[in-house]
Amino acid sequence: MNRTFNLSALVREDLQDMIPYDAPYYADVIKLDANENPYGFPPEVLNQIFREISAGDLCRYPDAAALTLRKCLSDYILVKPDNIMVGNGSDELILNLMLAFASGAKYAVATPTFSMYGVHGRIASGTLLEVPRLDDFSIDVDGLINAASKPEVKVVVICSPNSPTGNAVLPGEIEKVLRQANAIVVVDEAYNEFGGESCVPLLDSYANLVILRTFSKAFGMAGLRVGYLLADIRVINELLKVKQPYNLNVFSQAAACAVMRNLPPFKDRIKNILQEREKLFEELSKIPGVKAFPTQANFIMFRTALPADKIYNGLLGQGVLIRNVDGPLLPGCLRVSLGTAEENRIFMEKLKSIIKSG
Repeated sequence: MNRTFNLSALVREDLQDMIPYDAPYYADVIKLDANENPYGFPPEVLNQIFREISAGDLCRYPDAAALTLRKCLSDYILVKPDNIMVGNGSDELILNLMLAFASGAKYAVATPTFSMYGVHGRIASGTLLEVPRLDDFSIDVDGLINAASKPEVKVVVICSPNSPTGNAVLPGEIEKVLRQANAIVVVDEAYNEFGGESCVPLLDSYANLVILRTFSKAFGMAGLRVGYLLADIRVINELLKVKQPYNLNVFSQAAACAVMRNLPPFKDRIKNILQEREKLFEELSKIPGVKAFPTQANFIMFRTALPADKIYNGLLGQGVLIRNVDGPLLPGCLRVSLGTAEENRIFMEKLKSIIKSG
């Protein structure tokens, strides 16, 4: 007997209207949209990675516990290996946090911010509770305390420095939330190498604190997807229940270890990015009708008198890709990642041309 396959009857009802995350790829453009490190990976470090990887390594599953990498990170961040968990990018770790703690519950997020907190929370069947930031994009401490004290709220997420606004949160403000929270408080420090104070010193005092870090930004490894989190061992034990067993491949583990053993060239790249950040911010601020927002990350959010779509499409048409973050919480705003000096020069040239012709 023939039956018509009814896929809609099998799909989760709460995901039926969900639009998949889309990261469009454009060839032959200057990419200033994803907050990546614009400088090529140091050849001497890459050669070291290739020397360490053998043919036999690729035939076997990776170390599921990533012990060597966790020891390298322990030396870098001064946190015990047992308090470190690595993931296939921060995205996997965010999903694991939502699966372990927020599934079927509520999670609070200081918005506007990185969109994937909402995406992964929804995938985990959690319910988003937005706690809007204040007019200057600082967090609403009282609002987050109120949310974190509700028994139905299991996770609170704060990004610092925040994407896409660029501002950082003082650890003292986060500590106020931690003191009164009945929830896991996640502080995403993806951009910490570029600015802002870390909450790492608070880890010993607050068992409900989780800190996220990544190799994608400062360390130029966005293509290898390596992230890590810092947390109390009891929190990590719960996360291990939902973690994929071989989540971080052999090459990515070796590459991350090599970065930790060869920090000087990466620190030089960070220094260059910070210098370019100051120059670009100053140049943007000089353009009539442009508002550039102060930042402690490797990107700058800005607004012009023209519609954001016009700026975005105008730049894309001239071979420069930035991020359009225009929306109810960020009207007319765009975000540009720091590129090389030449890439930033081209961006400024094209932006001025579009505004002048606008």
